[in-house]
Order: sequence, then structure tokens, then C-alpha cells
Amino acid sequence: MAGPETLLEKAAAADVAQTAFEGARKSAAKPATVAAPPSLYAARVKVQPKSVTGKYRTIKWAVLIFCLTLYYLAPWVRWDRGPDAPSQALLIDMGAPRAYLFGIEIWPQEVYFITGLLVLGALGLFLVTALFGRLWCGYACPQTVWTDLFMLVERWIEGDRGARMRLDKAPISAEKIVKRTAKHTAWLLIALATGGAWALYFNDAPTFVVQFFTGQATLVQYFFVGLFTTTTYVLAGWAREQVCTYMCPWPRFQAAMLDDQSMVVTYERWRGETRGPHKAGTSWDGRGDCIDCGQCVTVCPTGIDIRDGLQLECIGCGLCIDSCNQIMDKVGRPRELITFDTEARQQARAKGGRAPWKIVRPRTIIYAGLLALVGAVMLAALLLRTTVEVNVLRDRAPLFVTLSDGGVRNGYTLKVLNKRREAVDFLLSLKGLKDAHLLVQDVGEAGGGQSVILPVKSDKVATFRVFVTAPPDRARDERVKIEFVLTNPVRGEGDAYDAVFVGPHLRNPHNRD
Repeated sequence: MAGPETLLEKAAAADVAQTAFEGARKSAAKPATVAAPPSLYAARVKVQPKSVTGKYRTIKWAVLIFCLTLYYLAPWVRWDRGPDAPSQALLIDMGAPRAYLFGIEIWPQEVYFITGLLVLGALGLFLVTALFGRLWCGYACPQTVWTDLFMLVERWIEGDRGARMRLDKAPISAEKIVKRTAKHTAWLLIALATGGAWALYFNDAPTFVVQFFTGQATLVQYFFVGLFTTTTYVLAGWAREQVCTYMCPWPRFQAAMLDDQSMVVTYERWRGETRGPHKAGTSWDGRGDCIDCGQCVTVCPTGIDIRDGLQLECIGCGLCIDSCNQIMDKVGRPRELITFDTEARQQARAKGGRAPWKIVRPRTIIYAGLLALVGAVMLAALLLRTTVEVNVLRDRAPLFVTLSDGGVRNGYTLKVLNKRREAVDFLLSLKGLKDAHLLVQDVGEAGGGQSVILPVKSDKVATFRVFVTAPPDRARDERVKIEFVLTNPVRGEGDAYDAVFVGPHLRNPHNRD
């Protein structure tokens, strides 16, 4: 007979078995747990570029100074256009409305010039990308220029890369508060100057500055200055490389512009590998020139490693070349381990040969040809543009009026644009309807009814009500094509507009002229 301890042990074992059975049954009844899919969102890793000196950094500073000087000073350049005309060389007058570019005046009807400029800009960007990769992005893009300026101010106040990283990790202190306040204050002042300068292109610069700081500017003006100030501060101060990586569409289709003859920032893998640390005095045999110091990464404004190949984030600034050249000088190896080169030339050099840089190739010929063609069309349109335009709108209710003598009259509304800075008495005549009689409301008739004088003030659009009357023996066609001809008698220039004269329907029209 089993003792008490044995019975207790058996009872405990039975309880454990029952619990395990119940757990297994419940687990079998539950569906299998599916692992959550990995998140596609990656938190931003703050990029803290290190300062660097060298050829490409110097070029970037020169371009930055040129672009900022041009942007901030251009609205202050004066241009004499005569009395009662804006004296600002570059101005987009939304109230007029028209745009002024030194001696050129663009009216709303000539918006095709703006379209042409955009097309020229796009084709120019295509050509530059096909030849030199993202050269525009690395040197002249506004995002790059203002980000460089903001980072320069940040470096002056908080120090270089190491000092800024230590300040980020440091607890709140008086020194940290002072430096951060000074930095953001400087950023906001630059952003305000940027937003204010942009508004100067749409207003007379001296007048607007006085109005802005004396509280006399409009709410719309204050709003847009605030808008451009905010966007400059956020994009150049906070977003930085994220604009180039996520917001800008250009990196995503630049590959369509590149080929193996495009000059881009390149790591000479055939020369740099196998990479690794190198001690002074040891042999370089059996290894590459890259000592894996990572300096090319620390100076990159987008934080990438160019040794991984051409990447979407690379803006082609070449700062990694300057940094790598300094390291090569220190370790006594040839410069240009990272360099501007083409894929075709790199492949040839990796095999010990040489290959020329083919600038002239199908895509560059196409881009250059289109650029020249559009430029020529734009230039021709600019040189052949007239200073007068006429637009005609025929009355639709009623289509025509039959007079008591059997004549037929049509009404038209003429808009005459005089682009000259002087009043002009234009001569309006009619072609296509013989013996027709012209009458202009509030102006009268002249020249035997076949022509009239239309006075138009300088730099204005004038509207006239014109009535065309055909005699009874001429008003026998239901629709007759006519042409209004407007001429400046003094200068001989003018414009014409095709219209239609409508008469009563006749079964057997005849006597057409």
C-alpha cells in the first residue's frame, strides 16, 4: 500500500498533466500568430556634415556668393522706361499686370514667353545632367545654396561636426540655450531677408521696404513675406537633405538623363579595394588605397557613402573629393581616389587602358538641338513682336440687324492693345466686304466710312463698339469672311484680325466680292 507522500505526489503529477493538456487544447484552438510586417518608415538620422576645404568647396563658396548677391541686389537695379513707368529693372507687376525685364515688357497675352523660358530651363537642365550629372543640384539649386548658408551660420555659432554632435547630446544648460537661440535667430533673420527679397520682385523695392517696416504694407504682402520666410527657415534649417531625397522629383528620373559618358562623382573601386586601415611605414602591396577612414561620409551634406556607388541622395557637390584628397596627401598616395569621371572611362582604367570622354553623343545632340531650336524661336518671337494687338468679338444677340433701306448691320467689340509709352491714333479699316460702312460708337466715322480713327492711350487696352453696315446689294450672303486691319500711321506697324459678317439667308446668293 502506497504511503501518503506517494499519493500526494501522484495527485500533483495528475494536476500538472491536466493543466498541460488544457493548455495544449487551447493553443490548438487558437490561430497561429503571424509576425507583424517590418515597418517601411525609417526615422531620420540627423546629418552633421564636417567642414572641408579644397577646390570644389571653393567653387561652391563662389557660386553661393554669386547667387545670393544676385538674388538680394537684383530688385534694386534701376531702369529708365520714361515717365509714369516703373523704374525697376526686374519687376512682376501683378496690378498692371505685366512683367518687366530691363528693356523687355511682357504682357499677359504674351505668356508664351514665360512658357518658352521654362522649356529652355528644362532642356538646359537635361543637357547639363547628361554631361555632368547633378551639377545644378550640387552648386546652384536654391535649396543647396540656402542650406549651405544656414550650415555656415550653424558652424560659426555651434562649432564643427564634433562640437555640434556633443551639443546635441548635452543636457540643457545656459550655454546650450544661448547657442541654440543665437543660431535660430540668425536663421530667422536670413529667412526674413529671403522672403522680403522675393517680395521685392513684385513691388517697387524702395517703396516696399519703407511700407513694410512702417506697417503700411497690405495684409497680402505681409502674408507672402511670412510664407516665404517660413518655408526658407524650415527647408534650409530643418529639412535640409530630406528635401533633396524625398521632396525633389529630379533624383527619381535623373537616371533617364545619364549614361556611361556622364561625368559624375565616382569612387575608383579598382584602385581603392581592398580597403582597410593602414599604418605608417607598412607596405601598400596587396591592398587598395582606401584606408576606410570614413571622411568622405562625414563631409557629405546628405550623409551617404559614395563608395557604395552613385545613389539617389548624391547631389554631385564633390566635397567628398576634397576630403579624400586631403587623406591621400597625408598617407602619400595619389589624389582623385574619389573623382569626377564617367563609367566608361573607369571601366577602361580598371583594365589598364584609357577611354576618351564622348561629349557629342545622341542624347546631347538632341538636347542641344532642341535648346537651340527653342531659343531661336523665342528670339525670333521677341524680335518680331509688335507693339499693337487687336482682338474682335462679334455680337451674338442679335446676329444682325436689317435696316429700313435693306442694308444689314453687324456689331463688334474691339479691344486694342497699345504697348507703346505714347498715345497713338490707330487707323482701323475693313477688308472683304466692298462698300461697307464703319461706325465706332462715341468716336464717329472717317474716311468715307471705310476706315476710322481709334485713339488709344499709352500703355493701355482700349475697348470700342464698332458697327459694320453692308448696303442692300452687298448683304446677300449668309456669312462673309472679313478682316479688321489696325495700323499705326506714324510707324507703319499694325495687326489684323479675321472675323465674319452675318447676313440674312438667301436661296441664290450671288454678286460676291
